[in-house]
Amino acid sequence: MLPLVDALLTVLHLLIIGFNLFGWIFPATRKLHFIVIMLTAGSWFILGIWFGIGYCPITHWQWEVKEKLGEGNLPGSFITYFANKITGRQFTDDFVNKVTLVCFLAAVLLSVYVNFIKRNKGRR
Repeated sequence: MLPLVDALLTVLHLLIIGFNLFGWIFPATRKLHFIVIMLTAGSWFILGIWFGIGYCPITHWQWEVKEKLGEGNLPGSFITYFANKITGRQFTDDFVNKVTLVCFLAAVLLSVYVNFIKRNKGRR
């Protein structure tokens, strides 16, 4: 059962990451994208006050599952874990966190643009 939970959490992570990066592109998902990206920011920066900046409850749950499955020495983020796993390299949390933050901020700015700025320009 735990391997299935681990796989489902991996799929959930990848869906959220993909949606955070690209959900702003499609007019039908732009409002939902803005909501999801703000929830992600809230997790990282508001819950992060208590649990550490960048906190993700899904990563927290997945690390608990992975530890029960015998995995140890897990990095600070799922993105680091997954990048290391699929490339066979050993990226540092610091490097991955910087790349993640740049991509996240770009997605936030694009979401704000398509949801508020571009939309308001079209109304004139």
